[in-house]
Amino acid sequence: MPGPITAGIDGTEESLAALGWAAREAVRRGTGLRVVHAWRFQSYEGIDTGDRDTQASWARDAMAEAVRAVTGRHTGLEVDTDLVEGGSVDVLVAAAADSELLVLGSRGYGPVVGFLLGSVGRQVIAEATRPVVLVRAGDQGTAEAVGHEIVVGQEGAPEDSAETLRFAFETAAARGAAVRAVRAWTLPPVFAYSPGSLKLLDEAGGLEPYEKKALAAALQPWRERFPDVPVAEHVEMGSAGQVLLSMSARAQLMVVGRRARRTAVGARIGSVAHGVLHHADCPVAVVPHT
Repeated sequence: MPGPITAGIDGTEESLAALGWAAREAVRRGTGLRVVHAWRFQSYEGIDTGDRDTQASWARDAMAEAVRAVTGRHTGLEVDTDLVEGGSVDVLVAAAADSELLVLGSRGYGPVVGFLLGSVGRQVIAEATRPVVLVRAGDQGTAEAVGHEIVVGQEGAPEDSAETLRFAFETAAARGAAVRAVRAWTLPPVFAYSPGSLKLLDEAGGLEPYEKKALAAALQPWRERFPDVPVAEHVEMGSAGQVLLSMSARAQLMVVGRRARRTAVGARIGSVAHGVLHHADCPVAVVPHT
């Protein structure tokens, strides 16, 4: 049985939008909804902030109110709540581990600026072992109507993007939506050519036909597994981030893969995922590669 869909909330408008998105997705997938609120006791000199139990009660009441709002819209939705004292990153990464996916809110100021990720969001995305969906404040689900696609980026060999494609097709199947698979390509430097790669390109008839063949091969098993999901293939020369962003206006969800890399200051997400998260004008799902 699949794990629950988990929404991380903190009382902000964007986290409540994330909760609404998570509730709709839980109903579509027929799974439970888990609501997690990470909090820390805070005191300020000269300000009455209450003791630890009082602050915990405030957080619990706020979470209960948010849950009542979504259960009022989705009768019969099974919801579990979890108020956890601790650092937001650790709490949310742990919550994601046993969830189908984790949904978080992200501040947005329009389609040009897009998402503004804080340090918590960046670290959770980089460290989570399950897909993380970022939802903008004010999201009402209007783009989930028929005609809006699940846009997914594909790169590399079929196995490189298997989890990303699986998530996109499962989401599309649950929504009755189409998938638009996007593969961007650029001219490789001359020194990258090898006799083997030149032979493959020659057999395919050139660079663009080669890329189209690679995308078709990656999609084939998912077409067979989800025969009722309409699929459009899009191959375009350009940077992956820019090509994906050019598709976001028609998307109800953008799905990208993530390879996290470790640095001296912690885990970092790749440039494509980072760019899409900051500028897409629709919710974005970031799926870790296995």
